[in-house]
Amino acid sequence: MSAAATPDGLRAGEGARIHAFGALRQAILSGDFAPGQRLVEEELAGTLGVTRQSLRAALLDLTAEGLVERIPNRGARVRVVSTEEAVAITECRMALEALCAAKAAERITDEEATGLRELAENLQRAVTEGNPVKYSELNRELHRRVITISGQTVAIGLLERLHAQLVRHQFQLALRPGRPEVSLAEHLDIAYAVAERRPGDAERAIRHHLASVIVALRAGDPLDRTGSPSNSALTDARLTHQH
Repeated sequence: MSAAATPDGLRAGEGARIHAFGALRQAILSGDFAPGQRLVEEELAGTLGVTRQSLRAALLDLTAEGLVERIPNRGARVRVVSTEEAVAITECRMALEALCAAKAAERITDEEATGLRELAENLQRAVTEGNPVKYSELNRELHRRVITISGQTVAIGLLERLHAQLVRHQFQLALRPGRPEVSLAEHLDIAYAVAERRPGDAERAIRHHLASVIVALRAGDPLDRTGSPSNSALTDARLTHQH
């Protein structure tokens, strides 16, 4: 969707809102903005090349998604998800992902099963090579692929919003010493149960894995509560690249 331009060259309208929403959402999920970091409308609008009205509308959408919160008299900031809230979100994920895993095991095609097995091998390789960042990416891809295969569109939409709020916790868990080695077996159980069309085992594997995640979350708060912003120059560069 194209965006209208104002006399000063800034984009406006629905297209500008969608552009700003996508760019900011990706910046938050990738960690360019830290939890608790203020989102200054004037600066962000200039960086993204959109009007403040379009930027404000995008921030409202991000607030509805649970990624941003508005503080009276202070504006918007990246929402801080506490450990207890992360646990509550994971409990919701457990119910939805267990349903999706069972459905995926019933619906999976031979080609999709081959893809899951390859993903399982890549997970093993990432742990063997001591690459937690790659492992974290593959972890998210496994969960994403299983729920996609399930075809449960309502659950998929709900899970996308829940996952978005947990990205920082999930990444920090993957970096915790010893955690990838623990969760690898759980992820392999999920991948092979779905690939081998074992719905009951797939559902149990998801529940076991997410119960383990809850224990790990409660064992130590992985969230950096300093609220200190990430490198603003890097953030500006990435946002500018997207507009």
